[in-house]
Amino acid sequence: MSIDLPMARRFSPAVELPSARVAQYTVAINLGGFMGVALLAGSLADSLRSAGARLEDASHHIRDLRAFNEYVINSLLSGLITTDHDGRILTFNRAASTISGASASQVIGRHVIEVMQMPESVRTRMADLIAGRSLRVDSQYRTPGGRVIDVGLTASTLTFPEGGVGYLWSFQDVTEIRRLERDARLRQRLAAVGEMAAGIAHEIRNPLASMSGSIQVLRQELPLSEDQAQLMDIVLRESERLNDTIRSFLAYARPQRSAPARLDVRKVLQDAATLLRNSAEVRPDHVIDVEVPVDPVWCEADENQIRQVVWNLATNGLRAMSSGGRLRLAVSSERAPDGDESVVLSIQDEGCGIAPEDLDGIFQPFRSSFERGTGLGLAIVHRVVTDYNGTIQVSSQVGTGTTMSVRLPALAGVTAAAESGHRSVAV
Repeated sequence: MSIDLPMARRFSPAVELPSARVAQYTVAINLGGFMGVALLAGSLADSLRSAGARLEDASHHIRDLRAFNEYVINSLLSGLITTDHDGRILTFNRAASTISGASASQVIGRHVIEVMQMPESVRTRMADLIAGRSLRVDSQYRTPGGRVIDVGLTASTLTFPEGGVGYLWSFQDVTEIRRLERDARLRQRLAAVGEMAAGIAHEIRNPLASMSGSIQVLRQELPLSEDQAQLMDIVLRESERLNDTIRSFLAYARPQRSAPARLDVRKVLQDAATLLRNSAEVRPDHVIDVEVPVDPVWCEADENQIRQVVWNLATNGLRAMSSGGRLRLAVSSERAPDGDESVVLSIQDEGCGIAPEDLDGIFQPFRSSFERGTGLGLAIVHRVVTDYNGTIQVSSQVGTGTTMSVRLPALAGVTAAAESGHRSVAV
């Protein structure tokens, strides 16, 4: 049986293709591979660009967040210090530099106890921070300029991102707070002592008046020698002086009720000048000048209290001019930049002046540099002025004289006087 050869080839499992077609298939496969690789590379490049953009955005966000954190830390009014576990300073914010007077570059790497001048006992107390408790330290700090301030420090544990442990210190300048606390305690003690002393002084006045009256009757009715009469005069004179001291003390310790009313301060100064010129305080070589504006200077105050303020300041000025001189009483109206109007009373003398170290204590009671002074005149002035929310400014030079400027709130509508305050009338 014979087999047709073409038919045999048709059904043969191994079919041979022409070489040209094989080449075409190979090229097509390679092109497909290249296109796939190109697509994959493009996709990877896009992903890489997107990841890079996101990374850059994250970096910007981290930088912005870090800058914001630094801005917040440097804007704090409290000093902020971070240290490592050994207490070596790592960061020192702007407020810390302002309070301490030391820059961050000067303190980085130094021990916090040394920099903040804390007691060495604080080193042992720092162990309490590891147990989770906070540490409070009150100490004094001497700035590079030599000023001593009170500093309150608080420390707590600080955990770093990498797992280490350090300390976070915050501190404030509490000098003014401590001063206010001391003043408050002093005022409380003085108030208690003042109430007791006022009661005692009041009880002394009654027998003192009886004694003085009895001496006067005896002096008139008994036949006295010249020496006996002189001794009784001394008793009467000293009794009157003691009574004046008690009266001044009671006026300071128990202020009288005031009756504020509309008051032209010019009239107070003019009346005070008239009384002073006819008082025992004036010597022949004393000159008293009064300078007041043409227009009224109004304030709301008790007239008797303002008269007392002017009288006390003026008599102090006359006593300071033991060798004579000129005493100037003046009043004016001033407007502050914020629009508030004030009445300014000025008492200027050409006396002995006040030493700088004595200026802080001149308004304290029972402190007088005059032989016949009770030490209560300026204390009463200070109390009256502060009761009206006013202020007293003292300018003095030893051997030249002193100027006392009392500033009181003015009544609304005093603008006209303030604008014409440069025009004055000498009385």
